[in-house]
Amino acid sequence: MEYQPSSIENKWKDRWMSNGTYEANPSNNESTFITVAYPYPSGGMHIGHARTYAVPDVYARYRRLCGESVLFPMAWHVTGTPIVGAVERLKKREPEQLSVLQDIFGVSDEELDELKTPMGFAHHFIDNHYRIGMKNLGLSIDWRREFTTNDERYSKFITWQYDTLHNRGLLEKGLHPVKFCTNEKNPVTTHDILRGENAEFQEYTLIKFKWGDFIIPMATLRPETIRGVTNAFVNPNSIYVEANVDGEKWIISKEAAGKFSLQARNVTIEREVLSETLIGEFIQNPITEESVIILPATFVDSDNATGAVMSVPAHSPDDWLALTEAKQNIEQMSAYGIKPKSLENITPISILTVEGYGEFPAKDIVESFGITTSNDPLLKQATHELYNKEFHSGILRDFYGIYSGETVEKARDQIKQDYLELDLFDTMYEFTEDVVCRCGGSVEVATQETWFLRYNDDSWRKKAINIVDQLDGIPQNTKNEYYRTIDWLKEWPCIRNYGLGTHLPWDPDYVIEPLSDSTLYMAYYTISHHLNSIPADDLTHEFFDALFFGPTAVASPDPRALELRKEWEYWYPINYRCSANDLISNHLTFFLYHHAEFFDESHWPNGIMVMGMGLLEGEKMSSSKGHVVLVEEAVNKYGSDTVRFFLLSSAEPWQDYDWRSDQVDVIRTQLFRFWNRSFDVISLPTADQNLSKPDKWLLSKLNQIIEKTTSSLDRFETRTASQAVFYELEEHIKWHNRRSVFTKSNWALREVLRTRLIMLSPFMPFLSNELHELLTGDPLDTASWPNTSLEFDAPLIELEEDLIRALLSDIHEVKNVINKNPSLISIYTPAPWKYQVLETLIDSNLDLGVAMGILMQNDELRPFGNEIKRLSTTLLTYLRQQPPERLSLLKSIEESNLYSSAKDFFEKELGVTIEFHTEDENSIDPSGKAAQSAPFRPGIYME
Repeated sequence: MEYQPSSIENKWKDRWMSNGTYEANPSNNESTFITVAYPYPSGGMHIGHARTYAVPDVYARYRRLCGESVLFPMAWHVTGTPIVGAVERLKKREPEQLSVLQDIFGVSDEELDELKTPMGFAHHFIDNHYRIGMKNLGLSIDWRREFTTNDERYSKFITWQYDTLHNRGLLEKGLHPVKFCTNEKNPVTTHDILRGENAEFQEYTLIKFKWGDFIIPMATLRPETIRGVTNAFVNPNSIYVEANVDGEKWIISKEAAGKFSLQARNVTIEREVLSETLIGEFIQNPITEESVIILPATFVDSDNATGAVMSVPAHSPDDWLALTEAKQNIEQMSAYGIKPKSLENITPISILTVEGYGEFPAKDIVESFGITTSNDPLLKQATHELYNKEFHSGILRDFYGIYSGETVEKARDQIKQDYLELDLFDTMYEFTEDVVCRCGGSVEVATQETWFLRYNDDSWRKKAINIVDQLDGIPQNTKNEYYRTIDWLKEWPCIRNYGLGTHLPWDPDYVIEPLSDSTLYMAYYTISHHLNSIPADDLTHEFFDALFFGPTAVASPDPRALELRKEWEYWYPINYRCSANDLISNHLTFFLYHHAEFFDESHWPNGIMVMGMGLLEGEKMSSSKGHVVLVEEAVNKYGSDTVRFFLLSSAEPWQDYDWRSDQVDVIRTQLFRFWNRSFDVISLPTADQNLSKPDKWLLSKLNQIIEKTTSSLDRFETRTASQAVFYELEEHIKWHNRRSVFTKSNWALREVLRTRLIMLSPFMPFLSNELHELLTGDPLDTASWPNTSLEFDAPLIELEEDLIRALLSDIHEVKNVINKNPSLISIYTPAPWKYQVLETLIDSNLDLGVAMGILMQNDELRPFGNEIKRLSTTLLTYLRQQPPERLSLLKSIEESNLYSSAKDFFEKELGVTIEFHTEDENSIDPSGKAAQSAPFRPGIYME
C-alpha cells in the first residue's frame, strides 16, 4: 500500500471534524488546559507560526492519550493599529505593501477589495491562512471556542476586567513616557513596531550651556563629566532653530524641537538658525563658567537628542579622536573662521583617576586598541570598555568639591540631581535605537497624559512574585527572568488613541492596547462558546463577577453565570501557557500579574513554556523581505507529518531552530521508509506471545523508550522524545532483526509497532492514526498512552545482548587491524579462577585492597598472585564503567555459553566459521589468546 500523505491527511481531518474529536467538555477525567499565544492575523501563516502551534499540540495529544480531558483552544488577536496601518498602506497602494500581499501571501486582485477594512483584512488571513493552516497541520483545537478580540462579547469581558482594575486603584492617569508614532499621532507598543521593538527609554541629562541670552542644551548620559568639557560640536549641514521652550530661549536642532513638543514641553519655534552662526562661537559651561568653542562635525546627528554635543576628550575615545582630527584639518576649520590658535588652546581636562590608565584614559585606550580614525569599528568596543571601567572604579578629582574622592557609580545621580535643582541641568527622553512603526512612521518618545497599569504597586508586585514562586518555568532558567522583569517593571501605558479593540470604559476616547487586553483571555476560552447564546447586553459587570468570583460576589447572581462558573472551575488553572521567550519581559509577566490579582492561588497558572526563534536557511524569517515559507506551501510539498516532525525534532522548543529544505527532504524520505517498514509488519500474520531472547530484549528496550519519551513529554522536550521513539527505537529494531533472523515473534513486532505508533501520534498524527487502524482495526483515539511493563523488563537479557554486541564489535576491530578475511575465528573465554576475581571485586564494592586480601587467602588462587593483581586492575577499570545495577548481573553470566548460543548469529554476520573455547581447555591456541582473555574481554584469534 503506497504512502500518500495528502489523501491520508484529508481522511483524518474530515473524520476528526465530523466526530468532534477535539471538542473538550467537562467530564469525570482529570483536566488539562493548555494555551498558546493567539496569532495576530496581519499576514499569512508561515512555517515559524507552525512550530509555535505544533508544540502545544504535541502536549495536548499526549495528555489525551494519558486519559485526560484536554482543552486546546484558539482565537485571533486583532487589537491595535498594525492591521489598521496595513489597510491604510493598501489604500495608498504602497508598492511594498502590495508586493507582500500579492507576491508573498498570494492575495489576488479580486481579493484586495476585501482587505480594505480592518476586520475584512483580518478575516481574510484568518479564513484563508491561519485556520486552514492549523487544520492542515492537524492541530487538535476545539474550534467552538474561537473568537476575535474585536467581538462584542469579548469586549464586554475586557470592560469588566478594566473596570475591576480601575475600582481597585490599579489604573492611574498621569504623565508617562510612551512610544509615539509621529505618523499615526498615536501611542504604540511592541506589537505595533516594525523595527526597534526592543528599544528602551533612555533619560538624557541636558547640560544648559549659555550663549548670550540663549541656552544651547547638550545631552549626555555622563553628567559627572561636565568639568572635563573642552569644546562642543554641531553639524554644519543641519538646521537649528531658536525656540522658546517652557519660557527659555533655546537653540536646538529642528528635529529636537519636535521631540520636546512631544515630551510635555511648551515649544514655540521662533526662527531657523544657520549652523554657521554657531560654529566658532564660544559658549559658557554652566558649572565651571569657562568658555568653550563650538566646532563643526558631520558625525553629529541632528536627529539624536538636541543635535549638539559636548566634548570630553580626556575620557571619551570618540571625543579624543574627533578633536585630534579637527586639529589636523586646519583648512576646514579656517573655512569656518576658526583660527589655529583657538584649536591649539583646546587641551584635554582629566577629571578622574582610573586604575590602569594614565592622565588621559581615552588616549590610552585608543592607542592600546590601535585605533587611529573615528570610523574604526573597534571604537565602539573600546568606548564601552572604558566607560564601564570609569563608572565602577573611576575616582573624581579634588576640584569636584563635595563629590571629590567618590566613584562615578556613587556620585553620578547625586551630581545630576543637585544641578537639576539649581536649574543648570534639564532632562529629555530618547530611545536606545531607531524605532519604526508598522505603518512606516517614525516612533519617538512622548510624555503624555495617559492611563497606565500600576505594575509597581507594592501589593500587586508581591502577588506577582508569589505566583512566580510556585510557577513551573520551562526551561527552568526562565524563572529568574520573570523575577527580573517584576523588579524593573513600573507603570505600563495601556491605551491608545485609536485602532481596533475595546474602548476604555470610563474614558471611551481611548482604546485598550494589545498587550493590555491579552492578559486574562485564557479564562474567556473556558466559556466563550456558551456566551454566544447569551445576549451581549446581559454580560454585565455583575455577570462576570458572579462567573469568576462566585455567588457571594453579587447580591443576585445570574444563574447562567453560576452555571458557566462550573466549566471555568473544571478547566482552571491553566496547566501550561506557551509563548515566545522574548515575551517574558512584557506579555507573560503581565499575564501573571493579572491572574495573581483576579484569581485565588488555586486558580493560578501551573506553568509557562517559552519558545525560541525560527530561522529559514540560516537567516531570520521576514515576511516583508519575502524570506518565509508559508504553511500551505510546506504541507503541499512535504506533507503535514513531515513538516511537524522536522519542526518538533530538530530542536527543543526553547531552542532556536533552522528550517532547511534539504533536511526536511530527508525527513520526508524517512517517513516514506517508515510507512513501508510498518506496512511489512502489519502484513505479518498474528501469532501467540512466544518470545525468543532477542524478542524479550526488544520489549525490554521498548520499556526504556516508553519511560524516556514519557518523562520528556512531561517537560515539553519534543526533540528528546521524538528522537527516542523514532530514531533510538529504530536502531533497537534493526538490531533485533539482525539477531532474530532465524526466529522472530510476529507478536513482538506488532506490539512494538502498536506502542510506537501511539507514542509517535503527538508528532505525526495522520500517519500514526492511519497505520494504527490498519494494524489493530481500532482508532488510535481510543488507545491509551503506554506504561512500562514489569513483564517486559529484562535487564539480564539486555546485558547479554550488550556483551554479544561488544564481542561482534571487537571481532570487527581485529579484522580491520589484520586487514584480511579470515577462514576461521577462534574465541577464547577465560578460566574459572578469573571469574572468581571478578566476583570478589564486585562483592568488595570495587575496593581493590579488600578484594586482594580475600583472594590471597584462597590457597587455590595464591599461586596466581601477580596475575591476579594485573587482572584486578584491568577488571576494576571495566567494572567502574558499568551502571551499579549491572554489577550483580555480571556475576550470573555464563560467558562461554552466551557466546556459543549466538554462534549462528556470529557466523551469519561475519560470513566465517566461528569456534568457541575456554582457557582451561586443551585447545589450539597458537597466539596465546586464551591466557590473555579476561571476563567479558575474550581472546580473539583469526586464521
